[in-house]
Amino acid sequence: MSDPAARDELFTVRDHLRYAVSRFTAAGLFFGHGSDNAWDEAAYLTLHTLNLPLDRLEPFLDARLLPQERDALLDIYRRRCEDRLPAAYLTSEAWLAGHRFYVDERVIVPRSFIAELLQEHLAPWVDDPWSIQTALDLCTGSGCLAILTALAFPEARVDAVDVSPEAISVAERNVAEYGLHDRVEIIRSDAFSKLQGRRYDLIISNPPYVNADSVAALPPEYLHEPVMALGSGKDGLDFTRIILREAKRHLTDDGLLVVEIGHNRAELEATYPALPFTWLDTTAGDEFVFLLRASELPE
Repeated sequence: MSDPAARDELFTVRDHLRYAVSRFTAAGLFFGHGSDNAWDEAAYLTLHTLNLPLDRLEPFLDARLLPQERDALLDIYRRRCEDRLPAAYLTSEAWLAGHRFYVDERVIVPRSFIAELLQEHLAPWVDDPWSIQTALDLCTGSGCLAILTALAFPEARVDAVDVSPEAISVAERNVAEYGLHDRVEIIRSDAFSKLQGRRYDLIISNPPYVNADSVAALPPEYLHEPVMALGSGKDGLDFTRIILREAKRHLTDDGLLVVEIGHNRAELEATYPALPFTWLDTTAGDEFVFLLRASELPE
C-alpha cells in the first residue's frame, strides 16, 4: 500500500527521487537487472514513468508533478519494493548496448557481456564484419543478442534459437520492432536439435550457467525470471557441455564460438584442460566470456 503521507507531502521530481531511494534502501532491494544501486534505479523508474528522456534528469528535478503523476510514481515504487519485481518487468523494457528491447516475465532480463563485444564487431577476432554471412544466437531469450549480431554484421543471416515458446514470442516481437524479420530467423529448438545441416561463421550463446548452490541463494528479484534460463545443473555447466560437444559440426571451417559462462571459468578449465580457451576482455574482466575457433573444438 502506498504511504498516504508521501501522497500529501511529495510534490517535485526531486522529492520523489529522494523518497524512492529511501524506500529502496530500507526494503533491502537487490540491484542487478540494469542498475547496481538505489539512486540509478529510482532515477530510471521515475524518468520512464513520467515519459521523460532517460538521459536528462537535472532540468526536471524541481518540476512540480500533477496528482496523477505522483500517484503513478508512488505505485511503481511500491511495486518495486513489495513485489520485488526487477525494474525491467515494471517498465516492460530493458536496455543493452544502447538498444531498447521489450521484455516481460516470459524471458530473462537481458544482461550479457557479449553485447559489448558485439559493439566492437568482435574485433580483432573478426577482421571484417562484412565477412560474417551466417550466425547463430543459441538461447536467444528476448532475441536481444541475435538483433545486436545482425546490426554488428550487416551481411549476416542470423538464427535465433530458444526452446521456450514464451521466449520465442517475445523474440518475435523484438525482431519485428527492429524490422529484421528478413535477416533474423527465430527457431524453436532444444539446443541444436532442429538445426541439422546448418553451419555458421559465428555462434554466440549466453546460456543458463548458474550452479545449483547459487540458484538456491538467488535474491527474490531473480525468482521472477524463468528458472530454466538461469540454472544449469550442479556446477552450472550442463548447457555449456552441450555446446562444446555439438558446436563443431555447426561451424564453418573458420567459424568462431563465443560463450558467456558467468563465474565458472575455473570449473570450466578444470573440466576441459585440453581446450585452448581464449578469454575475452569485458568491462568486468576476462573471465566471463570465452572464444574457441572451430579448429580448436573437439570432434
